[in-house]
Amino acid sequence: MLTALFLFCALIFLAAYFSYGTFLAKQADIDPARPTPAHSEQDGVDRVPAPPAVLLGHHFSSIAGAGPIVGPIIAALAFGWLPVLLWIVLGSIFIGGTHDFFSLIASIRHHARSIAEIAKEYISPLSYKLFLIFIWVTLVYVLAVFTDLTAETFTADPGVASASVIFVALAIGFGLSIYRLKVNLKLATLIFVSLLFAAIALGHKVPLEASMLPSFLGEDPSQRWRILLALYCFVAAVLPVWLLLQPRDYLSSYLLYVGIVAAFVGICLGGFAIEYPALKGWSSPELGPLLPILFITVACGACSGFHSLVSSGTSSKQLNKESDARLIGYGSMLIEGLVAVVATLAVAMLLPGDVATRQPPPMVYGISMGKFLATVGVPEKLGVSFGLLTLSAFILTTLDTATRLARYVMEEFFNWRGRFFSCLATLLTLLPLAALALMDFRGPDGELIPAWKIIWPVFGVSNQLLAALALLVIAVWRKKAGKRVDFVAWPMIFMAVMATWSLILLIGRHGFSPIGAAAALLLGLTLFLIFEAARALRPAHVRAS
Repeated sequence: MLTALFLFCALIFLAAYFSYGTFLAKQADIDPARPTPAHSEQDGVDRVPAPPAVLLGHHFSSIAGAGPIVGPIIAALAFGWLPVLLWIVLGSIFIGGTHDFFSLIASIRHHARSIAEIAKEYISPLSYKLFLIFIWVTLVYVLAVFTDLTAETFTADPGVASASVIFVALAIGFGLSIYRLKVNLKLATLIFVSLLFAAIALGHKVPLEASMLPSFLGEDPSQRWRILLALYCFVAAVLPVWLLLQPRDYLSSYLLYVGIVAAFVGICLGGFAIEYPALKGWSSPELGPLLPILFITVACGACSGFHSLVSSGTSSKQLNKESDARLIGYGSMLIEGLVAVVATLAVAMLLPGDVATRQPPPMVYGISMGKFLATVGVPEKLGVSFGLLTLSAFILTTLDTATRLARYVMEEFFNWRGRFFSCLATLLTLLPLAALALMDFRGPDGELIPAWKIIWPVFGVSNQLLAALALLVIAVWRKKAGKRVDFVAWPMIFMAVMATWSLILLIGRHGFSPIGAAAALLLGLTLFLIFEAARALRPAHVRAS
């Protein structure tokens, strides 16, 4: 049954790429001969044309992160695997894929500008500023959640920490080989991907314990890692994209490709049965009601506003041809959906009450990968490390991509230009992250709990609201251009309703706490942006524009 479910989902995604993906490409009037900003505005730092395979690796790695793994696992453990699986498949095809593809198209048709800048042109200058604030707040939540998850993973498995450090060094070497030494891409890929997998084994043998880190970073092991990760984000966000961002993302994509293949082989050969309930309940004591909480918890596995920031922030500046957009924008979302399917099935194979059901989501994923790889003779412990490294590699990608995007946002907001202001914007973005690294979070019983557990609901709702707002901007752009908008408008309405509903529940649940105040701020920004868009679509306004 587990095998049939996986194959069924994979075939649906494949069919969707060639059917609905083609439909979206036709609606976008794709023209391979039309120059993209990577060529017409090339600057050697951010705007650099990339081969489709390299850009697919960057884009996929950037959007994937831990979201399509952590979110589905949390939701499946709370509600059962069936509603999660249905939302992942339908959401990826009709909502997330549409959102990602048209965010990329809208950006390249507007000189690789961000979704916020497009809002300024088609809605109002005020909406532009508010959108930038909304995006920046969302990115801070992204950084806070994924930094904490990475720190916990490095603390739990020091072998993953050492392998990740080696991986960053390999990525820089790969970038120098391709762009400075002009090594053939296929040859460099063969060499560095082989070294990457060797790094997994080496990290397993030479773990980097938190006790080996400088003591002035703090007494708590996770806190030491959180501070070092913030420093890493600063450096990675100001380096040229060809030196670390592009090559690391490209190499890390192979980890996830192998992970998908390993999951496929393990699911097919392992004979794993479905043990966990398909529907556990309509409400969870920790999360709340299935409707609407499911749609903000799964997050990146079906639809994610963060993807619009990647599409319009980095990928649009590297797209070689418009014809690459379907693969990069739509195809990446479907691959991410398949990763989310694997994460959901990792829960489906667990017995209720199994000790793994009480582990953090990265460990649930790592344990399942260990079982999958064991079916082909890989030691289970090494398989767990591979699963954790795969997840950590994508979290690192999300961290420095989110930091770079937040840098862009702050530079846009204040109209800053130059290297100094790039560093200043990055530093200001990371200050809240550093503050969170020094804070302790406690539950109602007074026990310390991971920061990501507290922040995840607000991250999820801000992420999905951002998706709705990005679709809103795209709909306004297409409406004013006299283009068809229904296939964009309906996903926008659905995401706006579910996310706003969830936001109201969060405000009621957390009251005047920092979480409740943040939720209220997001709600206010959302309502005002919707109001501004409605004003922009009034007949008199449309004629004037």
